[in-house]
Amino acid sequence: MQTAVDIHEMLRQTLIVTVKVGGPSLLASLCAGVVVSLFQAVTQINEATLSFVPKFLATVFALGFTGAFMYSTLYTYGRTIFDQMILVGGS
Repeated sequence: MQTAVDIHEMLRQTLIVTVKVGGPSLLASLCAGVVVSLFQAVTQINEATLSFVPKFLATVFALGFTGAFMYSTLYTYGRTIFDQMILVGGS
């Protein structure tokens, strides 16, 4: 039978995996947005669509650069979850 401590650990792992997988692309998009905002503030260009392309390119670059890490993290987490299901009697 599964205990509350095991479920707590699985939820903690889920949150950690979520941050590991989502963090790089969100951080790259945040940095690109800040740089574009500073550029717009300095040059006084108020174009709303100007920030879209740099954010998109930064996100794509981050996903391409960290894709193998994300795959490895998700694969390991998936194996762990399915192993836990087998231990508690899931079929």
